[in-house]
Order: sequence, then structure tokens, then C-alpha cells
Amino acid sequence: MDTSENIDIKKEIFVKNAHLNNLKNIDVRIPKNKLVVITGVSGSGKSSLAFDTIYAEGQRRYVESLSSYARQFLGKLEKPKIDSIKGLAPSIAIQQKVISSNPRSTVGTSTEIYDYIKLLFARIGHTFSPVSGREVRKDSVTDVINFIKQAEGTAFLLRAPLQFSPDTFTQTLNSLKVTGFTRLEVNGNVAGIEDLESFGFTPEKGMEIHLVIDRFVYEDDEHFLQRLADSIQMAFYEGHGYSSLKNIETGEVHEFSNKFELDGMEFMEPNVHFFSFNNPYGACPQCEGYGKVIGIDEDLVIPNKNLSVFEDAVAAWKGESMGEWKKSFIKWVGGEFPIHKPYFQLTKEQRNLLWKGDGSANFPSLNAFFKMVEGNLYKIQYRVMLSRYRGKTLCPTCEGLRLREETQWVKIDGHNIQSMIELPLDELLPLVKSLKLSAHDAEIAKRLLYEITTRLEFLEKVGLGYLSLNRTSNTLSGGESQRINLATSLGSSLVGSIYILDEPSIGLHSKDTENLIGVLKNLRDLGNTVIVVEHDEDVMRAADYIIDIGPEAGYLGGELVFAGHFDELQSSDSLTAQYLTGKLEIKTPKKRRKAKEFIEIKGARENNLKNIDVSVPLEGLVVISGVSGSGKSTLMKEILTNEIQIQLGMGGKKGDYDSVDFPKKLIKNIELIDQNPIGKSSRSNPVTYLKAYDDIRELFTKQKLSKMMGYKAKHFSFNVDGGRCEECKGEGVINVSMQFMADIELLCESCNGTRFRSEILEVKFDDKNISDILHMTVDEALEFFSDNKETKIVTKIQPLQDVGLGYLQLGQSSSTLSGGEAQRIKLASFLVKGFTTDKTLFIFDEPSTGLHFHDINKLLVSLQALIELGHSVIVIEHQPDIIKSADYIIDIGPDAGKHGGEVVFAGTPEDLVKDKKSHTARFLKEKL
Repeated sequence: MDTSENIDIKKEIFVKNAHLNNLKNIDVRIPKNKLVVITGVSGSGKSSLAFDTIYAEGQRRYVESLSSYARQFLGKLEKPKIDSIKGLAPSIAIQQKVISSNPRSTVGTSTEIYDYIKLLFARIGHTFSPVSGREVRKDSVTDVINFIKQAEGTAFLLRAPLQFSPDTFTQTLNSLKVTGFTRLEVNGNVAGIEDLESFGFTPEKGMEIHLVIDRFVYEDDEHFLQRLADSIQMAFYEGHGYSSLKNIETGEVHEFSNKFELDGMEFMEPNVHFFSFNNPYGACPQCEGYGKVIGIDEDLVIPNKNLSVFEDAVAAWKGESMGEWKKSFIKWVGGEFPIHKPYFQLTKEQRNLLWKGDGSANFPSLNAFFKMVEGNLYKIQYRVMLSRYRGKTLCPTCEGLRLREETQWVKIDGHNIQSMIELPLDELLPLVKSLKLSAHDAEIAKRLLYEITTRLEFLEKVGLGYLSLNRTSNTLSGGESQRINLATSLGSSLVGSIYILDEPSIGLHSKDTENLIGVLKNLRDLGNTVIVVEHDEDVMRAADYIIDIGPEAGYLGGELVFAGHFDELQSSDSLTAQYLTGKLEIKTPKKRRKAKEFIEIKGARENNLKNIDVSVPLEGLVVISGVSGSGKSTLMKEILTNEIQIQLGMGGKKGDYDSVDFPKKLIKNIELIDQNPIGKSSRSNPVTYLKAYDDIRELFTKQKLSKMMGYKAKHFSFNVDGGRCEECKGEGVINVSMQFMADIELLCESCNGTRFRSEILEVKFDDKNISDILHMTVDEALEFFSDNKETKIVTKIQPLQDVGLGYLQLGQSSSTLSGGEAQRIKLASFLVKGFTTDKTLFIFDEPSTGLHFHDINKLLVSLQALIELGHSVIVIEHQPDIIKSADYIIDIGPDAGKHGGEVVFAGTPEDLVKDKKSHTARFLKEKL
């Protein structure tokens, strides 16, 4: 029976016979204007349904609706593998990708808040002189008329200063006469131009000569006002921007200028481009709006910030000859500078004195020192020295704020744009709301302030209050980027659209997930359909409708297991339902490992960390928890990882901390496993990353046909000449450059996507050729190689199944993998090597990304396996099931940004639950 007959397209979306990737010809109904969660184990087909089917078809229909002229620039989009979709609306996808790698893109520009702030300063900003602090104004014709009106009945002389040189004075008089002027005022006396000519008058040095433009007494008459306006305009023109009014009776003079200047300085008039760091008019001239320059790197000059100047904090001032600079500096500053105070405790003024000096020409500052080094670059030792201290550093002119200095003189209620973009968003919001404006300015700014405050509120709601507008987009995590996209979408207030989100709860503490749910409901209540691919229990409970895809991953998934309300899901027997009802569970460990050895971090001060001391246990599972932006990644990546790498001779850059001590016998190696792709090119894939492909190629060279034809291992590689298809160079697809459009990929006609020459494909092992093997999923490959007793290959790819990646194809391009999948492939590679490698410290950055409860269970087994092999594991995580499985928890907080950076708790999960200050404790209670 065709169920599509009784579809009400106003109330629901109907997807008929979806069969893309592993979807098994399923029909799905999705209610409109509801919050819908699509869940299921990793690799079951959730994204295939949400993004590759519903969103792809929505996008394709939008492109089809455009004119043929516009379509030629967009390329043809393939129709997804479905029979039909009914009730579809315009679709917007918000995915787990860092928005931009562009160094010019910031939180402010990507959320459009900065555009509104620029406009606000351009429209109602007032410029103040840095010399006297007075407001800079330029006089208009109206200002002069208003002044005359106030002195009604007074006779005025309107004058313009005459610019001339004594040699050309006669010619100047001639040209004035031709223009129609008749009088000049010389040293206060008015005289006719013709009279001055007949006397043969020549001016002497220091004489004040004005051109008399007009003489009048104010009248309230339209014709008079018109004449007056013309005269004033002419006075400004002839006086090159200056004019004056002289009271004929008293001799009192009032000067006017239509130039934007004060205190002998000419200022730039504010406009939108003046506040844009992406425009040469507003960008800082030294860094051109990037905020960073190649220059002297403070961290290289002062590597250990715990030392004082006296204790040789300045690495460049060591040794006999360069040490003279240190002696000169100490002698020069006398008692004005604390030479025995550690560098990190110096105030901004004291650091400026050390770097920039006090303005004296001979002051032995660091900048003067490096200027001397640059002046001696013809000597090899100075060239070597300079290269040692050069790096990417904050622009010294704008200090990373990207804008030219003059922008800081434009203010609204005492605040300039530079101070605003530096503030955390949760401090900027109250500041914007409390701006005191005149009635005129308030009227102009009304709409702009509304747009700014609503967008800031949305960013705070999605847990990003700790960011600042000046933060570059490429330093954000995938979760932060996605929530910025979400807030931007909320700011644009679209109605009647379909929003499809890819796990927006990633990187969010359970405390912030509550706010996120509020935001998603807000989006729904505007009149949109919100479809969320999600594993988070709280988001599922908040959903109006749940679609569960499964039952397992890969070829065992792709079926519609359940569709309905959360209460109905409980009675289903899907994996999701079993974990939610407690039939299946992630078990709490019976006992916690007691640590004997620790890593001791002392005085961690990087970013928002507040000079904290932390003991991290080894040979166990340690979880670093805390709200987003509290300082977890700073502590683990920028301090602990970097310092251990430095001590193990693996490179690394020293940050702002006192010391990191660890037992060398327990850490011979360190691995930071984050969500970056496993390979730089599209050629990298799981089987090559795990080094299993070498064994597979070896296996094919042993086949009878290979020996007859003389094929070597290289003939079964798609990366080198020999056996690969030469048309597509082993890619399987051909990339066609489309000049003004996005490049398009076409299946290679020569090899049909198999990557190899036809004669190579004739070599078979148990009826499978090399291309068939690459197209197998991990689960299928394990079955295939186990049957054929190929234990070497099975051992290498088994860990992929153990970490829940059995659904991936062996030859799947790394560019199609999510961050969580890439991270778990790295974990699998260490499980392969784990038996042979020295004792290693593994640091995982949110490994639960994209994982279903069932897969988290598998992940925990893999992590425990690493610990059993004698390694140590630290996990940065928000997922309560992983937190409860820890041997030891370090909770950083209590909140984000400047309200975080402290150790709130350190100990076992059982003790954490009793802690009143920790946000994590509240959400862990339910799990224990």
C-alpha cells in the first residue's frame, strides 16, 4: 500500500524509499514545526538520512528554482537516492566543521555582530582629541546660521582668510576682482580692492588679510536665509575650510572651520570602512588587519616567565657581551623598575618600560636591542641571533586589535570599539544594554542596538559567553563553530525553514546543554522544523519526535527501528531504548585504581588559568571535566603536552607556567589524540593509516597470477605508478576545474572508480580483487580474512571494530570522515602498536564525539585496554558515562572564561558527587 497518499504536506515531510549508502529503502515521516531527533549507533545511517538525503534534496530544489544564468555558476547537484520527498521546505545545514581557516575571520564577523557595531560607531560615534580630550567637531553652514540667529539685530562681517604670497599678491587681487569680490579687510580695516590697486599696496610680513564675503544684519526671511547660506558656503570655499564672523560694533571675532580638526591635528571622519580591519582605510597599517606580524616573539625572548630580569629572564641578554645590555638597563631604571620580580608578575606599564623604554633616545630597552641586532645583520652571528627570536607575534602597533590607532579616539558613552571587541561576550552584553545616549543618538541607534543585543543573547544562551568578538574563527573547536552558526541562524530569524544540525551538544557541558535545548525550542517556536542528529540523552528527552536508525552500524544498519515520541521509545527494543531504560548500561567500575605516581603542574597561568597547581595521576583513567571554556584544553594541550614534549626532546613551545615534573620511567612518549584528520590528502584512508595495506598488497603478490606476470607490491598500490589507473592516478575520480564555479568530481570512466588497471583486477584472492577489498567494510573484511586465516591482517584491523568503526570501508577517503571517526582511527592505531611501544601518556580530546551509548561502551573497553598495557590515559570530556568511569577526576571551573581557570575538585567520582561548587557533580549524581 502506498502510504504517501494520505500525507498532509503542511504538517509533515515524507521521505519515500531512501536507499543512499547503507539506508535500506526506508520510508520516513517527519512532523513539521517540531524538534525532531534522529539517533542510532555510529554509522547506522543517520547522517545519510538527514544530510545526504533531506538536506541535499532541499538544496537541489533551491538550485533548480534559480534562473539558468545563476545555475551555471552552481553546477548540477545530483538527485539523492530516493523515490520522492513531499512537504520539503528550504533547508539549512549546520555542521560540525570549523567555519573558516581565514585568519581575517573572527567571531564578530562570522556572527555579523561586528558589522552592526561598525555601523553604530560610524553613525553615532563622537571623536575626541587625544591631546585635550575635547570633542572634535566640524562646523556646517547650519551651525554658522544658528550662531547668527542667536545674535539677532547684530551687524556682521562674513570673512575668509586670504592665502597669498607677496610676490603674487597683484595677480591674487586681479583674480578676486574677476570673480566679483570688491573688498578686503587689512589689519582690521576694510578697503576696496580697486583702491588698494591704485595705491600700489603691497603686504608686509605678518599682516592679517581677509576677504570680505558679505555684510548683513539677520532677517527672518526665506530669501535672506538662502543668500546667507550661499555666502557661508562661499566663505568656506575661499578660506580653504575656514571662515569667521566679525561683530562690526564690538570687533569681536568668531572663527569657524568645516575641517575635522582640533588642537592642531586633523582627524579622520568616522564611516563604516574606518572601523573595518578588512579595509585599508581602517586596518592597522603595520599588520594590515591580521593582528599578528612576523617579529620578535616575546615567548622566545623570555622563555621562562618565572625568572626576574636580574635572574636572566631575557634569554637574549645572556653571555658576556650581550649581558652589558642587562647591566645598562638595571643601571638606567634605578629603583623605578622591580628587577627582582618574576616577569609574569610585572604590570603592563613595567613590561612596556622593558620593551619600549621611556622615550629617551639611548634607553637600553629590548626594542632598542633588537634594532641594534638588525643594524648588524652583515655579521653572521647577528643573523643567527635574530632568527632565534623571530616568530609570529602580536602586532606591536595595534596589540592584536587589528584596527588603526585613530579608531580608539571615536567613542560612544566613553567606550571605543577597540575596548568593546576585547571584552568577553557576557560582559559586552550588559555594557551595550547600559549605554547612555542622547535622544537624537538613541533614535539612530535603536535598530542597531536591538540587532547587537539579540545576537549577543543567543551566543550567551548557547554557552559561548566566554568568547570575545576579536577571537579568530580558526581557533574555535568544531562544537564552538557549530554553535556560532546556530546563533547566527537564530539572529536572522528565518521562518518556515528546515534546520538540520549535526550533534550541537558536542563540546558542551551538561549545564550548557540545558540552554542549548532552550535555543533549539526557540528556533522551533519561530515556525521552523528542527532536525537534530544527536546521541545526548537530555536532547532526546526534550525532543517532540524521535527517529531511531539501526539496529547496528554499516550493512547491519540503515533500517527504521523506531519513530515516535520519547515515551513510546521506552517500549521499543532498539539499542538506544535499551540504554535509556537501563536494560543495557555503561557499568560503573567496581573499584578505582589508586595512583602511586603523579605529574605535578605548578603555577599554570596560560590564558584564563589562575596560577594553579595540579597533580595528575598516572597509570589510570583520568578525566578532565568542567564547563566549555573553563581552561581544560589550555591545561592539557598548551601546558602539559607542550612541556612533556620539550622534556622528551620532541619540540613544543613553552607556555606560561612554573614547572611540570613527571616520572620519566612512566612516560617515554606522549600522544595527543584530537579530532584533526588522519591524513593531509584524500588518498589517506583507514587501512593505509593502520599499515594493514602493506600486508594486503603482500598477500596479492603471492597469488599465482601475480607470480606469472611478475607483479610486485607496488602494482597493488594506488599511490605509485605501476598498477594504478593512469587516467585518474589512482583516485577513482577525476577532478574537473570549473573556472568560476566549484570544482566537480566525476567517476573515472577508465577504471569505473576501482582505481586500478583492468589487468591488475584480474588477480584475485578467494574470488576478491584488490578493489573489492578496499570497498569492504571493516566488519566484512574481518569476517573475510578470518575465514582465510590471515591473522596478521586481522590483528591490524581488529581495533577498528573494537572502537566502534566496523561500518567504515577499508579504503574510505579520510576527507569523508568526521572528527570523532578520525580520532577513533588514531586510537585504533595505538591499540595495534600498544603492545610494542614504550610507556606512553595518551591525551584524548573529547573522544565521545559522535558516539552512541553502545559505542561509548566499546570506547571505554579500548581505553581500559591501553591502561592494562601499562600506558596512562587522560581524557578531556563532558560525557557523564565516561566521567563516571574515571579512576580520578580533575574538575576545572567553576565557570567559563575569566570566571574559570581554577581547580574546583580533584578526586574520585564518588567524592565529586558530594561537592557543592562543581557543576559537573550535579549531572553526575544521576549516573552513579
